[in-house]
Amino acid sequence: MMMPKDEARKKTEEGDLPAEEAKAKNPLLSSYSFRNEGLPVEVKIWRKADFVPRYEVTIPGIAEGTKLMLETKLKGELVSEVKLDISEILDPKKFEDVKAKFLESAKKILARNFPSLPDDKKEVLAVFLLQNTLGMGELESLLADEQLEEVVINNSRDPVWVYHKKFGWCKTNLRIKNEDMTSDYASTIARKVGRQINVLNPMLDAHLPSGDRVNATLFPISSFGNTITIRKFSRNPWTITNFIKSKTVTPEVAALIWLCMQNELSLLVTGGTGSGKTSFLNAMAGLIPANQRIVSIEDTRELTLPSFLHWVPMVVREPNPEGKGEVTMLDLMVNALRQRPDRIIVGEIRRQREAEVMFEAMHTGHSVYATLHADNADQTISRLTNPPINVPPSMLDALAGMVVTFRHRRFNIRRVLEFAEITNQNKANVLYRWDVKTDKTRSTGKMTRLVDTLSLYAGIEEKEIGEDIEEKTNVLNWLVKNNYDDVDQVGQIVSHYYIEPEEVLDAVSKGRQWDFKTQAKM
Repeated sequence: MMMPKDEARKKTEEGDLPAEEAKAKNPLLSSYSFRNEGLPVEVKIWRKADFVPRYEVTIPGIAEGTKLMLETKLKGELVSEVKLDISEILDPKKFEDVKAKFLESAKKILARNFPSLPDDKKEVLAVFLLQNTLGMGELESLLADEQLEEVVINNSRDPVWVYHKKFGWCKTNLRIKNEDMTSDYASTIARKVGRQINVLNPMLDAHLPSGDRVNATLFPISSFGNTITIRKFSRNPWTITNFIKSKTVTPEVAALIWLCMQNELSLLVTGGTGSGKTSFLNAMAGLIPANQRIVSIEDTRELTLPSFLHWVPMVVREPNPEGKGEVTMLDLMVNALRQRPDRIIVGEIRRQREAEVMFEAMHTGHSVYATLHADNADQTISRLTNPPINVPPSMLDALAGMVVTFRHRRFNIRRVLEFAEITNQNKANVLYRWDVKTDKTRSTGKMTRLVDTLSLYAGIEEKEIGEDIEEKTNVLNWLVKNNYDDVDQVGQIVSHYYIEPEEVLDAVSKGRQWDFKTQAKM
């Protein structure tokens, strides 16, 4: 018996719908391509009926049958052919050498199995084979997409999820074959950083050689199955130019922050999870003069400063399986004070002792910049002065101001919500605040403490402060207009501005482009 047409349509999968109807039902939101270590990758993002966009990633030119042969037969041949000591595989410093050996052997194996294959095709298949042997297989394409912030495995039954910078959370067309594969990925990552994840230690917090942060959990700690969450490390670090372009911060607020950085005033960057605190801290660090020594302290390396800065990056170390060898954030902060730093950058303040050491460093003449979880300026003061951090309010006078970052999940935008100074009464005086209704940042208060501080230590009065902010605003607008958003480009111009401001201001006033090659030789 034939089913009525409408009833048949209801029972038909979306993939079986007529092409035009499927296209109308699931419109294409975006498409782009990129190369992953020479491997071509194509991405299409569709709007789906279940309200979650679908992120489809494909590698053109590799048929499913070829993939199957590479993943089963040839992968085993490659592992057998390359003779390496286990220490070589696990040593991050030797990772590139190991990859080169595997890639060379992969090409030889492909030449034996596909003698008539063109060299360019062999190159593509060799990289694919390499990523399935040493890396995380098809997930490597997701990790190479600069538009993604997170890559998530929830279990082997559900698709892999990603967080896209423009479209938010998306379901991908990739699935993990079984729970053992997720466990194997987690174990491989753990071994590379000298850690273990197993039944007795079912949780892992580590990082890939690329700097991507990884969290993994095993069943039954995670009830639905084994999980991996990868927060991607930015390959192209955010600069103040990027933040102005994306309207995260206005040029005027950025100029005031720059003035504070130039005059060695300590600042905190606060905000909720995923609001861009560390990225903004990175952008601020690019405004530090080149002739000053910087020590940064992080859980995982996320900061990337201009290459010519006098910078000593330091990271914590987890204890070994016997509980020995741990180096904490507090250990590094105390040690940093003995390295004669001019500026100290702290990834995140979480505990009382860390905050006490940070404020002590400020009081002893060091400029300190750090991040803290807090949703606004008043909450920042509350978090600092109440348990568990519980810093005495009298210590806050060493802090000049706070930058509050905000992530609007519904609109998928990030903004600097507030910029506030610390008053003599250790309260927050909000100078600028973002208005969600108009998407504009407005001046909300009169600068008092910052005027007094800059007048005392920099010898500039209120009128001169206004003129300096206007001057820096013009420079920032010029940077944006000329698309100078590389971390070294911004750093070079800022450093030149400190030494020869007239040259930079002349280029700004005349709308000239900056000659990076000539200026770098000076």
